[in-house]
Amino acid sequence: MNSLDLFINFFKQGGAFLYPIAAVFAFGLAIAVERFIFLSRVARGNKRLWAELAPLLQSGNIGKAMQVTEGTDSALSTIMRYGLSRMSTARRRDDIEKAMEESLIEVIPRLEKRTHYLATLANIGMLMGLLGTVIGLIRAFAAVASVNPAEKASMLSASISVAMNNTALGLALAITLLLCHMYLETKTTELVDSLEVATVKFLNTVDEVRGTTRT
Repeated sequence: MNSLDLFINFFKQGGAFLYPIAAVFAFGLAIAVERFIFLSRVARGNKRLWAELAPLLQSGNIGKAMQVTEGTDSALSTIMRYGLSRMSTARRRDDIEKAMEESLIEVIPRLEKRTHYLATLANIGMLMGLLGTVIGLIRAFAAVASVNPAEKASMLSASISVAMNNTALGLALAITLLLCHMYLETKTTELVDSLEVATVKFLNTVDEVRGTTRT
């Protein structure tokens, strides 16, 4: 029996509850894939943008740096735009830093968006699996009580198969989605940390350029 036949038999023997569990599983995996692609694209975009911005900031070419940030829609470009636009009116480092911190408050929710759904879906899927298991066991004992002794073994075997398949899929869903949630949370934290590091580097570079200009 090949893998496809095993998969089909798994669902045939698992009862109706397997289908909503599988739907939750598919929905959770879709969110995980979408978030992974989004966060990976943001990380790559941030690296490219900083590689282009760093020499412009060090040379004091603020106008060109502003043009570069306006030409992209990355998380880092949003923060840099806040800082660059604030530079024209603010003399103190603290004022520029506060403006960039405000932009972080705007950016971080976009990075964390939908990731928390994975933990919720993991819990829902596991509970649905347990509910399917309980219903399968209830049907097993009900069926055994109402059939003749010759059919009891086969009826009990079929009902237990329903219960165990629901348990297996519910646990597989929960483990997979929780691992995805943990990975994406870690990746998001790393991105936020890199944005904070870029903010500090920006402020330090601006201070150096202004100090050079004054001397």
